[in-house]
Amino acid sequence: MEIGIDSFAAAPVKDGEITAVTNVQSMAELLERIEWADQVGVDTFGIGEHYRKEFLDSAPAVILAAAAARTKRIRLTSAVTVLSAADPVRAFQNFATLDLISNGRIEMVVGRGSFTESFPLFGLRLKDYDALFSEKLGLLLNIRDNEIVNWEGEFRTGLTNQAIYPRPVQDPLPIWLGVGGTPASFARAGSLGLPLMLAVIGGETHKFAPLVQLYRQAGKRAGFKPEQLKVGLHSFGYVAETRQKALDEFYPGYAKVMNKIGAERGWRPMSRSGFEAQTGDTGAIVIGSPEEVAAKILRHSEALGGISRFSFQMDVGLSHQQLLNAIELIGKKVATFVKDQGTMTYAKTQSI
Repeated sequence: MEIGIDSFAAAPVKDGEITAVTNVQSMAELLERIEWADQVGVDTFGIGEHYRKEFLDSAPAVILAAAAARTKRIRLTSAVTVLSAADPVRAFQNFATLDLISNGRIEMVVGRGSFTESFPLFGLRLKDYDALFSEKLGLLLNIRDNEIVNWEGEFRTGLTNQAIYPRPVQDPLPIWLGVGGTPASFARAGSLGLPLMLAVIGGETHKFAPLVQLYRQAGKRAGFKPEQLKVGLHSFGYVAETRQKALDEFYPGYAKVMNKIGAERGWRPMSRSGFEAQTGDTGAIVIGSPEEVAAKILRHSEALGGISRFSFQMDVGLSHQQLLNAIELIGKKVATFVKDQGTMTYAKTQSI
């Protein structure tokens, strides 16, 4: 199993303000964290895409290009590319170029995003939410699989014998489908044979097992092999030397983030007891000491029928030093524990 980290490039607030000076520092620290993740053994690092003041990731390909030039082995990915708001031709060209810069270490996770600011920003209609994504995903996959493209759609001009360059190092360029909780999205990923990246930000992870099974069934019916139908899991998480330290450091920022989003969406305010309820054995938040976190990742994997990747989301106002420490623990301890225990579990099943 791969262990990764996803970041939304959260903008720091100083004296109640977000400024160019603090944003410059924040971007420099983000790149330092990606470089550190590469050095300590983290497998993947993803950059999100948002169009809100509190995030600096509206141009993730630019951040990933800087990261690619500063790293050697870590795989770099979007988390997610908001494909509904993108031109698939340009998106492919950006990530193919990134693949060249990184010498074949780039992936795309494409999705519809969890916010809607991109629709008015790019002159799109929210009522076309799913139709836009479906059409653009089809075009993106066509471009990935064909150097010369012939394509017709509803929302943009068609392409006739159109060559699209550059081509990436990897053939094909890895494209995952990012999903939340919509059954149709799971079925679509399976029918296309795309790896699935499941974002679980609350509740109990095992309750998504029927949807993951729906994905695998759809993939099987479409003729894809089980090894082609990879599942990744993206969740809030944090690692410190002890569980108590992890809880105490993570909760204040997490509550602030969730209460801000909750005020927009009508959720109940987040309490410490509600937070800790989600940090238990089956809760979505993966937090604690390295040993505890590794064990929980493996429990989640078993509950979902096996996952290929787990990605931490830690952007909740933690300090740069706290994040560097967590990254080191993730790379040097959590990843090692997960892989060692996973290998032991596999060996036991093979001997039965």
